[in-house]
Amino acid sequence: MWRIIRRDAVSVLEDENARRSLARYFDVMRDYKPAKFLIAKKIPADFDEDDPLRDLWSLHEELLLELNNLQREIDAGMKRLEELETPNRSLLDLKETIARRILESCHFCTRRCGVNRLDGELGYCRCGGQITVSSIFEHLGEEPELVPSGTIFTMGCTIKCLHCQNWTISQWFETGEIYSPRRLALAVEQLRKNGCRNANLVGGEPTPWLHQWLRTFIHVGVNVPVVWNSNSYYSEEAAMLLAGFADVYLLDFKYGNNRCAERISNAPGYWEACTRNHLYGKEHGELIVRVLVLPEHLECCTRVILNWISDNLGPNTRTNLMFQYRPEWRAHEVPELRRRLNGSEMKRAVELAKEAGLTNFIT
Repeated sequence: MWRIIRRDAVSVLEDENARRSLARYFDVMRDYKPAKFLIAKKIPADFDEDDPLRDLWSLHEELLLELNNLQREIDAGMKRLEELETPNRSLLDLKETIARRILESCHFCTRRCGVNRLDGELGYCRCGGQITVSSIFEHLGEEPELVPSGTIFTMGCTIKCLHCQNWTISQWFETGEIYSPRRLALAVEQLRKNGCRNANLVGGEPTPWLHQWLRTFIHVGVNVPVVWNSNSYYSEEAAMLLAGFADVYLLDFKYGNNRCAERISNAPGYWEACTRNHLYGKEHGELIVRVLVLPEHLECCTRVILNWISDNLGPNTRTNLMFQYRPEWRAHEVPELRRRLNGSEMKRAVELAKEAGLTNFIT
């Protein structure tokens, strides 16, 4: 049925630009190559959970290089994942251990609240110690290369966009349902068995739940590409843990400056975090960049963002120029956001993408 509803999800398989920028994702999606988390499970990690955090990070840096080398050998057909021994403790276990230690003084996001979530303290995102899920389903509304996408919407968010379309999830107006890692792993496996092309970790925002996501995929036994669907407002430590775990970074690029980010989303330091994390994504995986065009923000944001993408990530970066903005939640508090985009703004956004030299954008 989805092939009828989204014919572009079929035709994208032959799209040269999409195939070039997301080559490994397409191979993992078709089970030609293993997802990164499966490779991480094969990297032996000799550590004690009580080791100093700096020592764990040092080992992580060393093993991440091993993962990259092993991935190249597997991708080149020099080694087969299924022929490698599974160690007692792996790089994925090390990532989970580091992430659990971060929960003691939480700094998964740029805000770096420093609360002890293991002791029941809640920071800005109000996420606790157990992953809380809003919904799990086969999503037909994502980018064509992702559809059908196995989306798992989790509660809470690290920023507060006044126009948020998922505000009932991000701001905890829903209660959600607590999942154990094993139960969530079964849900991921079922989505894949149902024909989903990926596991799409979204919200709200997945960042506060990074520890629980790593624990979950320790139990996932099927090959499925991990899509990290994020607002890009996560810390450098979170970015390092995502390296060797996320296959595709599906990242929002919301604002072209910090003034707009603070005014609309209460996200100080957004530009620095966002640009850094897009560069991390390009280095450690494959990218799809989402640019939501906002009314009257074409010059201060859209133009700046598109030029940065072209100059720093490359003209062939897969970019979704999104025109579906609509006033939601508290958008009325920002005068220019009280209306939808008009035709001239949409036309101008496309012109800006072309002027930036982008050759692989969709609308």
